Amino acid sequence: MTHQFPDDVVDAVLRHMNSDHLDDNALIARAFWDPDTVSAVMTGFNGDGGDWDVLSPDGTVHPVRIAWPGGSIAERPAVRREVVALYDDACAKLGIEPRPH
Repeated sequence: MTHQFPDDVVDAVLRHMNSDHLDDNALIARAFWDPDTVSAVMTGFNGDGGDWDVLSPDGTVHPVRIAWPGGSIAERPAVRREVVALYDDACAKLGIEPRPH
Protein backbone atom coordinates (compact mmCIF):
# COMPACT_ATOMS: atom_id res chain seq x y z
CA MET A 1 0.00 0.00 0.00
CA THR A 2 1.27 3.46 -0.91
CA HIS A 3 2.33 5.58 2.05
CA GLN A 4 0.23 8.74 2.57
CA PHE A 5 1.97 11.60 4.35
CA PRO A 6 0.08 13.76 6.86
CA ASP A 7 -1.59 16.87 5.42
CA ASP A 8 0.70 19.23 7.34
CA VAL A 9 3.78 17.58 5.81
CA VAL A 10 2.32 17.71 2.31
CA ASP A 11 1.28 21.35 2.78
CA ALA A 12 4.75 22.36 4.01
CA VAL A 13 6.54 20.63 1.12
CA LEU A 14 4.17 22.10 -1.47
CA ARG A 15 4.50 25.59 0.00
CA HIS A 16 8.30 25.29 -0.12
CA MET A 17 8.45 23.83 -3.64
CA ASN A 18 6.00 26.34 -5.07
CA SER A 19 7.50 29.41 -3.43
CA ASP A 20 11.24 28.63 -3.45
CA HIS A 21 11.62 26.14 -6.32
CA LEU A 22 9.25 27.05 -9.16
CA ASP A 23 12.12 26.89 -11.65
CA ASP A 24 13.05 23.44 -10.33
CA ASN A 25 9.46 22.27 -10.76
CA ALA A 26 9.58 23.33 -14.42
CA LEU A 27 13.00 21.74 -14.90
CA ILE A 28 11.72 18.41 -13.53
CA ALA A 29 8.68 18.59 -15.81
CA ARG A 30 10.86 19.42 -18.84
CA ALA A 31 13.08 16.42 -18.17
CA PHE A 32 10.43 13.85 -17.34
CA TRP A 33 7.30 15.03 -19.16
CA ASP A 34 7.71 17.53 -21.99
CA PRO A 35 10.81 19.54 -22.92
CA ASP A 36 8.54 22.41 -24.01
CA THR A 37 7.00 22.82 -20.53
CA VAL A 38 6.27 26.48 -19.77
CA SER A 39 5.86 26.09 -16.00
CA ALA A 40 4.92 23.56 -13.35
CA VAL A 41 3.41 23.64 -9.87
CA MET A 42 3.76 20.76 -7.44
CA THR A 43 0.27 19.72 -6.36
CA GLY A 44 0.88 16.69 -4.15
CA PHE A 45 2.91 13.60 -3.42
CA ASN A 46 2.77 10.27 -1.66
CA GLY A 47 5.21 7.48 -1.02
CA ASP A 48 5.39 6.52 -4.70
CA GLY A 49 6.01 9.90 -6.35
CA GLY A 50 5.19 13.54 -6.86
CA ASP A 51 2.39 15.28 -8.73
CA TRP A 52 2.66 18.44 -10.80
CA ASP A 53 0.30 20.55 -12.88
CA VAL A 54 2.35 21.24 -15.99
CA LEU A 55 1.57 24.11 -18.37
CA SER A 56 2.19 23.40 -22.07
CA PRO A 57 2.92 26.13 -24.63
CA ASP A 58 -0.66 25.89 -25.96
CA GLY A 59 -2.02 26.80 -22.50
CA THR A 60 -3.12 23.28 -21.60
CA VAL A 61 -2.48 22.14 -18.02
CA HIS A 62 -1.56 18.48 -17.65
CA PRO A 63 -1.57 16.57 -14.36
CA VAL A 64 1.74 14.71 -14.28
CA ARG A 65 2.92 11.99 -11.89
CA ILE A 66 6.64 11.32 -11.59
CA ALA A 67 7.90 8.35 -9.58
CA TRP A 68 10.59 8.85 -6.96
CA PRO A 69 13.97 7.83 -8.39
CA GLY A 70 14.87 5.75 -5.34
CA GLY A 71 11.56 3.89 -5.18
CA SER A 72 8.79 4.10 -2.61
CA ILE A 73 9.32 6.11 0.58
CA ALA A 74 7.57 6.33 3.93
CA GLU A 75 9.52 8.85 6.02
CA ARG A 76 9.46 12.65 5.90
CA PRO A 77 13.25 13.13 5.38
CA ALA A 78 13.06 10.89 2.32
CA VAL A 79 10.80 13.43 0.57
CA ARG A 80 13.60 15.98 0.36
CA ARG A 81 16.08 13.32 -0.70
CA GLU A 82 13.83 12.18 -3.55
CA VAL A 83 12.94 15.68 -4.75
CA VAL A 84 16.66 16.55 -4.81
CA ALA A 85 17.33 13.31 -6.70
CA LEU A 86 14.65 14.25 -9.25
CA TYR A 87 16.25 17.67 -9.65
CA ASP A 88 19.73 16.17 -10.08
CA ASP A 89 18.44 13.57 -12.55
CA ALA A 90 16.59 16.29 -14.48
CA CYS A 91 19.76 18.40 -14.69
CA ALA A 92 21.74 15.40 -15.93
CA LYS A 93 19.10 14.54 -18.52
CA LEU A 94 18.94 18.12 -19.78
CA GLY A 95 22.70 18.73 -19.64
CA ILE A 96 22.45 21.44 -16.97
CA GLU A 97 24.95 21.87 -14.15
CA PRO A 98 23.01 21.39 -10.87
CA ARG A 99 23.49 23.92 -8.12
CA PRO A 100 24.91 22.65 -4.81
CA HIS A 101 22.43 21.42 -2.19
